[in-house]
Amino acid sequence: MQTAIKGDWVQIHKIVLEPSERAPQLPGDTKKVPLEMWVKGYLRQDAQIGDSVEVETTTGRSATGKLTSIYPSYSHDYGEFVPELQAIDKLLKGILFPEQEGGMK
Repeated sequence: MQTAIKGDWVQIHKIVLEPSERAPQLPGDTKKVPLEMWVKGYLRQDAQIGDSVEVETTTGRSATGKLTSIYPSYSHDYGEFVPELQAIDKLLKGILFPEQEGGMK
């Protein structure tokens, strides 16, 4: 079991609202799932993965939840390659920078 030490950068998870607690005007597929929260912050006490903990975020806010990872990495991207966006990029650069061939040099 992994142990995190007070002050470690960690990620927590919490169910904010169960499906039965969600607003009635939400789309059906949204109402079927819980509202979840993932927060990264500095651990306020030693803990193991799965423990309920409190963290302090970089903005000084406190949050509680289950410890899910220690020193989490950022794993976002801009999605799959879309050829149409490449064509739009070329077109816009041509309009914005007509002195440059294709907008790029």
